[in-house]
Amino acid sequence: MSTASVMSPEAAGLIKKYYAYSAMYTLAASIIWGINTLFLLNAGLSISEVFLANAAFSAGIVLFEIPTGVVADTIGRRTSFLFSLVVLASSTLVYVYLAEISAGIVAFCLASVFIGLGFTFYSGAMEAWLVDGVSEYGFSGDLDKVFANAQIVSGVSMIVGTVSGGFLGQVNLSIPFVVRASLLGILFVFAYFGMHDIGFQPRKVTLRTLPAEAKSVAVRGTRHAWGSRPLRAIMIAGAIQMGFFIWAWYAWQPYFLELLEKDAVWIAGIVAALMSLAMIAGNGLVRFFTRFCGRRTTLLLWTSVVFALGSIGVGLATSFPLALLSLLIGAVALGVQMPIRQTFIHGIAPSSERATVVSFDSMITGIGGVGGQVALGGFSERHGYAAAYIVGGTFVLLALPFILLARRLKPDADRFEGTKTPDVPSHDAPAEPRIGDEELS
Repeated sequence: MSTASVMSPEAAGLIKKYYAYSAMYTLAASIIWGINTLFLLNAGLSISEVFLANAAFSAGIVLFEIPTGVVADTIGRRTSFLFSLVVLASSTLVYVYLAEISAGIVAFCLASVFIGLGFTFYSGAMEAWLVDGVSEYGFSGDLDKVFANAQIVSGVSMIVGTVSGGFLGQVNLSIPFVVRASLLGILFVFAYFGMHDIGFQPRKVTLRTLPAEAKSVAVRGTRHAWGSRPLRAIMIAGAIQMGFFIWAWYAWQPYFLELLEKDAVWIAGIVAALMSLAMIAGNGLVRFFTRFCGRRTTLLLWTSVVFALGSIGVGLATSFPLALLSLLIGAVALGVQMPIRQTFIHGIAPSSERATVVSFDSMITGIGGVGGQVALGGFSERHGYAAAYIVGGTFVLLALPFILLARRLKPDADRFEGTKTPDVPSHDAPAEPRIGDEELS
């Protein structure tokens, strides 16, 4: 075994810190996830306006992903994370205020854009901070399992967050939003004193030089993201899948209560927690599948099919138990897919533009999210949630040709440890040596 695959105490400590920050961030974020749609409906929005507000959130991600990725790749990953905490906490409290004054759809859309801004400061920065740090400490092992473990940790936090949010929402739908902002404030204190950029040297930029520096990083990062044919294909596939999933996540809340014929907010929290458990189960299967599967795109293909079929099953189900079972099957598939996809992207992205590349990916999926929520939101209002799940699940199958394209291009990042074949032409954009050449011990 290569010494590079042996994890040093420093690398192990950094990974534990990454788990801790991710867990607390997910706890804070997820406390409203099970009741967000119900909160907006209670604030006076119609179902189509709810999805329009959620589409504005996705639009905020599209607008700000590249600029905030540039912030992480210039000023630093730590600074970007701290910005995320401040912006997300503030915009969450604005949501509560808007509901109190019955502000209407325009105000909620504007607030949703800023919530999206808060998440974009986080999205590329934390993963880049982890990968840079463990690489600096000499570890170049397979990160699929590290990301899978992170998904499990975040999944447990999501269970706690969604269940507690459901019960708090039963008392008052505004309480989970206030608790979220408070938790983010606590995390800001921990991160301010405990988080430092390792393996990455922030650039010394001034307000005068920042625009030119930002443009340079954005151009290089975009070239590595969109200019890499395998990455481009995987990103388009992700946009198709997430365009449906983001709508589906918010749609099941009123749909399942409709199937139950009950107005029990706490049930939404329980279902969200069960989805977290299903994703955790999928995360746990990653280690098992990587023992027998030689290529990441193989798992991406199979999980995409299962996710699509599960989504269609939600629409075809005639009862709450069958709909819930179908939803959970799709969640297991996503749990397998997410860490595999993360490692594929990091295996191609160079360190100097890693946050921008990850942010570019999030921006592309955000574009899918805007289209999916607007289209399916309007469709579900006219034809019902069940029909929208069937149409959306069928649409997800369009991701398969793009995953197959990435597979045919045979990038090194597609192969798990120990399965790389020599003399295979690579179609990656120019990049630094990839993560994933050694096995995690």
